[in-house]
Amino acid sequence: MGGVPVNERGPRGGCWERCNAKINLTIVRFIEENTKPVKNETGDKSKTDATTVKTKVLQDLIINNGGGLINSWVDSMRACSPTHLKSLMKQSSWLTEHPSALDMFEEILHVSEGKQIVMFLDYDGTLSPIVDDPDRAFMSKKMRRTVRKLANCFPTAIISGRCREKVYNFVKLTELYYAGSHGMDIKGPEQGSKYKDDKSLLCQPATEFLPMIDEVYQKLVEKTNLTPGANIENNKFCVSVHFRRVDEKNWSDLANQVRSVMKDYPELRLTQGRKVLEIRPIIKWDKGKALEFLLESLGYANCTDVFPLYIGDDRTDEDAFKILRERRQGLGILVSKIPKETNAFYSLQEPDEVMDFLQRLVEWKQLRSGA
Repeated sequence: MGGVPVNERGPRGGCWERCNAKINLTIVRFIEENTKPVKNETGDKSKTDATTVKTKVLQDLIINNGGGLINSWVDSMRACSPTHLKSLMKQSSWLTEHPSALDMFEEILHVSEGKQIVMFLDYDGTLSPIVDDPDRAFMSKKMRRTVRKLANCFPTAIISGRCREKVYNFVKLTELYYAGSHGMDIKGPEQGSKYKDDKSLLCQPATEFLPMIDEVYQKLVEKTNLTPGANIENNKFCVSVHFRRVDEKNWSDLANQVRSVMKDYPELRLTQGRKVLEIRPIIKWDKGKALEFLLESLGYANCTDVFPLYIGDDRTDEDAFKILRERRQGLGILVSKIPKETNAFYSLQEPDEVMDFLQRLVEWKQLRSGA
């Protein structure tokens, strides 16, 4: 996996001195422990677990073995749609719970003092605006310059539901770590990373599902062909059913079409994002696991002097926010103009604010480094 990463101030003791072999064994063990199939709601979960799942504000849609009703799916589709989100509390109250990361910038620097910041970024809705056509979700040149500078200051990864190759084609920066398909396709920097130039890093814990994903993609394209506005995207290890341009009166038909395909694939599950249905393998792997894997790969697995920062806007980013809360390490920042239930600590309203926050981080780091 290459050498243990060392920041610009030189090597430090403790976990910085772990050998490559130990890191490799830890990563292999991590993958093995976290790619076991997830049991369905209709399986042998305890009543307590089932209750917990049902009380999620935006719960995952487990539809295998006949679970779930179309009406429930459509209700959830509305709940995940920005135009239908209802404030869970007054905006002022929500901002008290999740204040602006820009307003609290000095506080964030204070709690990260003496620690290695590691950056994790979602793409759609975070680095680029949400658009009707997912193939045109371009980031601005200014944002690209900012992210390039960020990667020169901190280890930086993009974790997206998109296919890794598509995200790379949008971002076009070789010094980043890329995790596509909700973290099921991870690759290290091609070149230019000052923290770890590990071209050999590749993690694809769901490879066995590739033929199945391709098959489901083809069937969904055929099934939804007559639904105006439906967009089926093959993201390699998952399939995305975008309904942003589908008239709401056709949502039930679309849900039925997806159900008719999914019922024959109990090894796959359905989850939701912003106006998108995500079809993924039933394994214990998500953006949170991808974050943990990348920390392992960078040699920060059990370090107390590391500070992960994750910025994202979608339901799927909550898996990463939750991990950071559970680890009591680092923090999550939700990008949203609307109050939402979240495990993030802070908030930003839109990609422009994300760019401002990243620029301030870069300027702070450069000032500290005397650049």
